[in-house]
Amino acid sequence: MARTCPFSLCDGSGILVDEDTRTSSYCRCRSQVVATARARGLSAVIPKKYANLSFDRAPVTTIRDSIVSYVRRYVRDVDAKIDAGEGLWLYGPVGTGKTSLAMLVSKAALDAGRTVAIYSLPRLLAEIRTTFDDGSEHSYTELLDRLTGVDLLHIDDVGAEKTSPWVLEQLYAMINARYEQERAVIITTNLERDQLAEQINERTVSRLEEMCEVLPVTGADLRRQTFGLVEEPDPVASPVTWDRA
Repeated sequence: MARTCPFSLCDGSGILVDEDTRTSSYCRCRSQVVATARARGLSAVIPKKYANLSFDRAPVTTIRDSIVSYVRRYVRDVDAKIDAGEGLWLYGPVGTGKTSLAMLVSKAALDAGRTVAIYSLPRLLAEIRTTFDDGSEHSYTELLDRLTGVDLLHIDDVGAEKTSPWVLEQLYAMINARYEQERAVIITTNLERDQLAEQINERTVSRLEEMCEVLPVTGADLRRQTFGLVEEPDPVASPVTWDRA
């Protein structure tokens, strides 16, 4: 599909041409054109399972209202949040809807014309590993530049990967690059703050804390509810600020 200029000024190329003076200049959409080009080759597709997600349908309607309301507010202001480099860190037990909520944010960002890269951490690390293979189409540096350049980086299942010095360095490099460029990140994890720090390193977690609002996603396993299992009560969740003293 051919790209169109969001400002209806150019032909979608990001270049304005003045036929009378035979000169050209950059259009207001030029930065978006460059960002889109750099994002090519990254995973920017909402997985089929989450393609029809909505705040008005299950499973999102089965998640606690206080949690969903917070994510709704983020989605409503998604452009401003991304421009400010403000991300989300969703944590909680398995099956509570963290990935569904994160996908709603990524979907809103894509609908707003923003560039998004969506990965589970194991898959992203696997893709990084391929850059070291002989004959790889892209170098590690090129991939890191593209991961840094997208408006929103969505990483699912942080802490799920078996750790090694190599894994820790790659994750830190990605997060630190986006931290320095003030780029938004959204992550999901089953681990609480200190558990995650043990798994992926304190310096990475410290940066994520500064980059993201931390939102506990509590409740029963929604996948178990599908089979009629009993839901146990859980407390109302709200954004968390950890004491880092």
